[in-house]
Amino acid sequence: MDPLTPLETLCRIILRAREYEAQTVDYADDEEPDDVDDEQEGALSVLEDDINTSVEDELRSVFEDLGEDQLAEVLAFCWVGQGTYESGDWDEAMEEAQDLVRESTEEAINELMEQPMLASVLDSGLAAFDLSCDGIGEVT
Repeated sequence: MDPLTPLETLCRIILRAREYEAQTVDYADDEEPDDVDDEQEGALSVLEDDINTSVEDELRSVFEDLGEDQLAEVLAFCWVGQGTYESGDWDEAMEEAQDLVRESTEEAINELMEQPMLASVLDSGLAAFDLSCDGIGEVT
């Protein structure tokens, strides 16, 4: 299978999604997680010392720059990767993803941004079609 979206772009999404997933709720040092007030709820910080809000913006921007068919393809790869569809049901997955993108590109992007373990499910979806990021982006 030759994806519509360049493999380099898919691998960039996986890389940025891993960085995005490395963010966690930021609790004050003296508060227990159950004691977090509404102001702090949803505040994110990178597990390292630096807060990197640009990762979410960049990931969202990559999705926004994709064509409708490419965005649908990323959704379909994720659905295969999470087991919603089997690789043999690719046409059905693509059709449903295209319908979602046609209804609302923003809703489709939000679904991807809210996808638990986005990097892993996209990577698994690619693997279902013998596609891999191995060697992509390496200096030779």
